[in-house]
Amino acid sequence: MANFCKKSMVLFLLVASFLISSCCSATRLKKFDHPTKDNGNLRYLVVGDWGRKGDYNQSVVALQMGRIGDKLDIDFVVSTGDNFYDNGLTGEDDPKFLQSFTNVYTEKSLQKQWYSGEKIDSRWLCLRSFLINAKLLKYSWWIQFPLLKTTSHTYDWRNVMPQKTYTENALNNALSESTTKWKIVVGPHAIRSVGHHGDTKELVDHLYMNGHDHCLEHISDNESPIQFLTSGAGSKAWRGDVKGLNREGVNFFYDGQGFMSVQLTPTHVETEFYDVFGKVLHKWSRSKQLLHTVI
Repeated sequence: MANFCKKSMVLFLLVASFLISSCCSATRLKKFDHPTKDNGNLRYLVVGDWGRKGDYNQSVVALQMGRIGDKLDIDFVVSTGDNFYDNGLTGEDDPKFLQSFTNVYTEKSLQKQWYSGEKIDSRWLCLRSFLINAKLLKYSWWIQFPLLKTTSHTYDWRNVMPQKTYTENALNNALSESTTKWKIVVGPHAIRSVGHHGDTKELVDHLYMNGHDHCLEHISDNESPIQFLTSGAGSKAWRGDVKGLNREGVNFFYDGQGFMSVQLTPTHVETEFYDVFGKVLHKWSRSKQLLHTVI
C-alpha cells in the first residue's frame, strides 16, 4: 500500500474495448469486473485535479456532479489524476483523504466505484496496472498509473525507457487484440491542449482523455477520428492561462471549473462538459460507423 496517488506520480490510462482475456504477463494486466445495466448502457463522470479540501469550488462542482450523476444513473466515476494537493497523501490515515474526498463527494449518485488512487475507501480502486471488464457489453478498461516527474514540473520519458516500453507494449497489445467499436484512453497529461501545460510531445503518439490542465477542452485531430478531451477542472482553475501556440482543431475551451460525462452504448458515444452550475457548455457525439474511434 505504499504507492499512494500523489499528483507528482500519476499516469492513468483507460482503454475501452471488447477484449476479455486473463492477466498472464507483464503486458497482460489484472482485470476487475464492473457490472453493467440491463439496457446495455455505460455511463460515467470524469473529473480531475480536484483535491483541495472543498475549496476553489470543489464542493460546488461535487454537488453538480451528484445532480448529473443521479440524472444519468452513472455506473462509476473516473478521476484523471492530481487527486490530493499539494503533495498527495502521506499514508492511508492522512486526514486529507477525508477532507478532500469522503467529506466532499457526499451525493448519493457518487457513492459508486471511483477508478483512481489507492484502495483506502470502498469507492476507491487503484493498482499499478489493471483492466476493468463491464461484461454485458464486453467493455474492458485499462488503467495504469506510473509517471516520472522532475523538479521543474517537466514530464520526461527519455530516461525511463523500461517504463515507457512497458506502457507502449501493454497499450499496443490491448488495442491490437481488441475488436471494439469504441476505444478510450485516459491519462492526466494532455497530448493536445491550449491550457497552461500545452501539448505533451512525449505522448503525442498515444490517445488520451485527460486532466492536468485545469480547464475543460475538446480538440479534434484533423487527420483522424481521434478526439482529445480534457477534464481537469475539479477545483482550482487557471483562468486566462492559455497557450496560443497550437489552436488547430480546438472545438471548445473553458478556463473555469467543471467536469465531463460520458455515455456509451454499442453504437453510440456522447460526451458533455458542465460548468460549476451544472450547465452544459459543450457536447460531442459519434456513432459506431466510424470504427476504431478513440476518445
